[in-house]
Amino acid sequence: MTANDSSQVAIAVPSTDSSDAVKLETQEYPTSAADGLIQKPFPNPLPDAKPEKPAELTEDQQSKYGAVLKTVSSWTTIPTTSERNAPTAPITDDERMWLTRECLLRYLRATKWNVAQAEQRLQGTLIWRREYGMQKLTPDYISIENETGKQVILGFDIHGRPCLYLIPSNQNTEKTERQVQHLVFMLERLIDLMGPGQETLALIVDFNSTKSGQNASISQAKETLNILQNHYPERLGRALVLNVPWIISGFFKLITPFIDPLTRQKMKFNEDMRQHIPPSHLMKSVGGDVEFRYDHSIYWPALNKLAEQRRALIRERWIQGGKQIGEFENYLKGEDIPSLSQTRESATEQA
Repeated sequence: MTANDSSQVAIAVPSTDSSDAVKLETQEYPTSAADGLIQKPFPNPLPDAKPEKPAELTEDQQSKYGAVLKTVSSWTTIPTTSERNAPTAPITDDERMWLTRECLLRYLRATKWNVAQAEQRLQGTLIWRREYGMQKLTPDYISIENETGKQVILGFDIHGRPCLYLIPSNQNTEKTERQVQHLVFMLERLIDLMGPGQETLALIVDFNSTKSGQNASISQAKETLNILQNHYPERLGRALVLNVPWIISGFFKLITPFIDPLTRQKMKFNEDMRQHIPPSHLMKSVGGDVEFRYDHSIYWPALNKLAEQRRALIRERWIQGGKQIGEFENYLKGEDIPSLSQTRESATEQA
């Protein structure tokens, strides 16, 4: 089974064994610009869009990963808030499932392989997710923020990264906490749609026709950067910024000191988008071939149905694998590889 095949299966309801049912589910979504007017997200990247392979771990890195895995596997309770002397509560299945092998490695890379810092930041994110209230960020709660399509997940780049368009000119709400929660919600949906071998996303920010009052405030920008850098490390693969007016250039200069240097390297301004995203997965408004029209009544349920089905598959695979902390993300996403438990059993038998 190839990575592309496995992501196709992930679109189907996991409890379904019928191949016909699988085909029915996949046919609900477009595959490229050739499908005409597009109003739903693409479920998969193009077959030739291959994720960049991560470097093999050195012996020292593998040892440090083992140390972090041992520590997080020992967590039975964690604090409920970031306040000093906060009460603790048992770690949940959702939190254990979040602690995949690749998740631990992302935090190790983000801390330059500092074991203690990686462990601290992993627990810090789990606490933040509790405190932030990820469970309350439901499609119904966030829906009002996306009624005008100011954020759209559509298509995959040349490396198979799911793409998130930020379109400030479609701003429709006042500056509130829910605006930042909206971005967090969409980041979680991007992660849901990442296929096997994919850990990063592509961000497209189009300032065309944007007025000054439609942009994020400095405080919102700082909060967003804090969330991205501390709680979604190693997730940004490429940020493509278009049609930047002079007033926005000044805004970027103001927030640049708060942006991690590695993140700044991933930002590209006013480049040819077709170099980064296949034209058949790129909106016409930014130089692609996709005729996209946002209709909230069509797009929003389709996006959330697709994401829900992917999460259901991952949960089913995680349960089948024995609910292991440190599980392989590729296994969870449907790739035909052994689970962590099966790998350990095989290693024990060979020993």
